[in-house]
Amino acid sequence: MLIRLVFLLLLVLSGPTRAEEPLPPEQAFRFSARAVDAKTIEARWQITDQYYMYRDKFKFAAEGGTLGAANYPPGKVKDDENFGKVETYRKEVKILIPVEATGTVTLKAVSQGCWDGGICYPPINQEAKVDLAAVGTAVAAPQSANPGMQGTSAPTSAGTAKADAGGDETSRIAGLFKGDSLALVLASFFGFGLLLSLTPCVFPMIPILSGIIVNHGHAVSHLRAFILSLAYVLGMAVTYAIVGVAAGLSGTLLSAALQNVWVLTAFAAVFVVLSLSMFGFYELQLPAALQSRVSDTANKQGGSLAAIALMGALSALIVGPCVAAPLAGALLYIAKTGDAVLGGSALFVMALGMGAPLLLVGAFSRSLLPKSGPWMEGVKKFFGVIMLATALWLVSPVIPLWSQMLGWALLMVVPAIFLHALDPLPSNAHGWQRLGKGLGVVLLLGGAAMLMGVLGGAKDPLQPLGFLRAGNAAEAHGPSFERVATVARLDARLAEAKATGKPVMLDFYADWCVSCKEMERFTFADAKVAARMKQMVLLQADVTANSDADKALLKRFGLFGPPGIIFWSGAGVELADLRVVGFQNAETFLPTLERVLR
Repeated sequence: MLIRLVFLLLLVLSGPTRAEEPLPPEQAFRFSARAVDAKTIEARWQITDQYYMYRDKFKFAAEGGTLGAANYPPGKVKDDENFGKVETYRKEVKILIPVEATGTVTLKAVSQGCWDGGICYPPINQEAKVDLAAVGTAVAAPQSANPGMQGTSAPTSAGTAKADAGGDETSRIAGLFKGDSLALVLASFFGFGLLLSLTPCVFPMIPILSGIIVNHGHAVSHLRAFILSLAYVLGMAVTYAIVGVAAGLSGTLLSAALQNVWVLTAFAAVFVVLSLSMFGFYELQLPAALQSRVSDTANKQGGSLAAIALMGALSALIVGPCVAAPLAGALLYIAKTGDAVLGGSALFVMALGMGAPLLLVGAFSRSLLPKSGPWMEGVKKFFGVIMLATALWLVSPVIPLWSQMLGWALLMVVPAIFLHALDPLPSNAHGWQRLGKGLGVVLLLGGAAMLMGVLGGAKDPLQPLGFLRAGNAAEAHGPSFERVATVARLDARLAEAKATGKPVMLDFYADWCVSCKEMERFTFADAKVAARMKQMVLLQADVTANSDADKALLKRFGLFGPPGIIFWSGAGVELADLRVVGFQNAETFLPTLERVLR
């Protein structure tokens, strides 16, 4: 929702530029046509803001077939100064036209519309070829031969960009690149990055960076801490830019390819080794033979910066493979235009926005560290536990549920013992001791509940004692999906669904996709959402393995990775403007389902 608000704000800010001059008619009223089925054509106009079309001015003819009476949707009544009370369309209009033909038909359309600025266009002639055998495939109309209005100058670049923006959110974000100034594009993507920093994709990077800062000791200065953080963030940003450009040009998200059990286990092992240093098992430092060579560099704030930048790069690949609308929009633009410079710059700036909170962590970590003493060791042990938790979180998608719960139980019980959860407090204990014991007791109870859940066969780590409720075994977390593993199987199921007249929902999922699991737990499990979903044919493509078949399914819909949801109407038409990329909560997702079921 926040991303949508930013996007709408950009449209508002660019509104005055668009309003200065009217657009050419083919840009104000963008025409396309598709075959809904073998006997129906859908004519569609995307109408730019501040423009409208007249319902009674449409006329249709066809070469290669015979048309029936068109089925017009109801319009909005307008008291027009030229034609009196008439019905008009804004934003978009879809008109269904019966047709008797085989093969390809050339649909000829005549329409007329006006601009709110006070100018009406003459009738516009547009046409498009429609292959009735290619059901559901949209065909864009060629540029109209009608020259439009006399004396109308060319539109500004901003107006053209906004006229081209349409479809799903990813397409609209990709449309930001077209014609807008470089500064506006980069500022937009920096804002997108700030919003993405609030998602689970970035949270695991906070303990990683904090552990790096803390491991440098209490003597680390503000400047040193900030430089360490900047090296980490720049490593992350450069990686996003390079991998993003490679993904856009190749159609494959490299980070998804790294989400396998061996890579995740190896990276988790790195965090375990780093955590042991926090617990004092060893000192993480260079061999003595090399320390003298780098000591001068370290004193000049440059030591180990390359290693920290490498850690940031690896974190971007392994910890943050989320695909959200801004990332997908940039990749879509790169894939379509090949403009790797602009797309890569946007991804770099977006990653800087994601890393801005990490820079704050580095800048203020020195102030948050207590003075030298026993507290310093406590802080290091705290970050050691956080690193162990990060390691467990990394491998949780590829290990059994019981082992996940056992790991979380140990991470709560062991720190609880060190917080003296089982030891009596002295009568003169101060406030911090009592607070520590209270936290220890809470952790101990949570760990004990998790252990009981392991023994009782619980299915949800957030509800480890849920198995005690009667009938828990029959409970469902949401509607069940039918898995489709290949494009051929998907096409077969779509054909079967079309024969029954039921809409279809295809969900792209992966075990390592955090947003996918959020959709399952918080969105699909919602009672209202589940009720609507049960009225559809529910298909799911599990692309965890990133196999050739998985890549073919993703490429079929121009996706670079999960999460992504595609819808088809009961007539078998893909509803491209309703597709969902990234996490949506139940309140946001429910209206989309309502539109599909109309």
